[in-house]
Amino acid sequence: MAQPMLKVDGVTMKFGNLVANSRVTFNVSEGEIVSLIGPNGAGKTTLFNCITGFYRPTEGRVIFKDKDITGMKPYRICKLGLTRTFQIVKPLKEMTVKENIMTGAFLNANKRKEAEQVADEILELTHLYSKKDQLAGSLTIADKKRVEIARALATRPDMLMLDEAMAGLNQTEIKEAMELCLALKEKGLTLVIVEHIMEAIMPISDRVVVLNAGEKIVEDVPEVVVNDENVIKAYLGERYHAKSKKS
Repeated sequence: MAQPMLKVDGVTMKFGNLVANSRVTFNVSEGEIVSLIGPNGAGKTTLFNCITGFYRPTEGRVIFKDKDITGMKPYRICKLGLTRTFQIVKPLKEMTVKENIMTGAFLNANKRKEAEQVADEILELTHLYSKKDQLAGSLTIADKKRVEIARALATRPDMLMLDEAMAGLNQTEIKEAMELCLALKEKGLTLVIVEHIMEAIMPISDRVVVLNAGEKIVEDVPEVVVNDENVIKAYLGERYHAKSKKS
């Protein structure tokens, strides 16, 4: 059996007396879309930060492609092929969309021409080509989020971690974001997604990991997760549960 691409093994993160994550364990296999859900304060973004090197876990290990990356610097983790986006988008406002994407490409590209070629390819993939010469600061929130994803993709990751990439989007934009995630999966990319919009995340996920108060309470396929009593009580609520049963 193939080894998981990512192994999160008993990760605990404490800030003084506050336990943000407690012994969280799950694996992600190559080519999967795994979503991480839970109420506000469940520890989702903290876990993202532990996996991607922004925090060193108090306990536990993170293994990526058979390499222990626990506490490794974020740029080194990115160089290994694991990259992420951020909940609050921070485009380089005075640079064009294409230049923003090129900054990601320079992680591996040695020459400008090479970075431009990568950026052009990503612009097409993310449907941003028509806006390539616009300043990033002038974009809508949906396009800024798309630029954030595009810049991450330009680093040529094997695994992309998205932190609430659909928050603040309208229904059309959410649908486009879902389609992009599935297109990336088709291209062989592995995705780990933190998201609050259940109607968007459940249809595209292979598995769902649910956190509550820093602990993993459930990990299963979406169909099982939406019917789990602990998940309904802690997060989804009866309203979503009833809605999902109708659909």
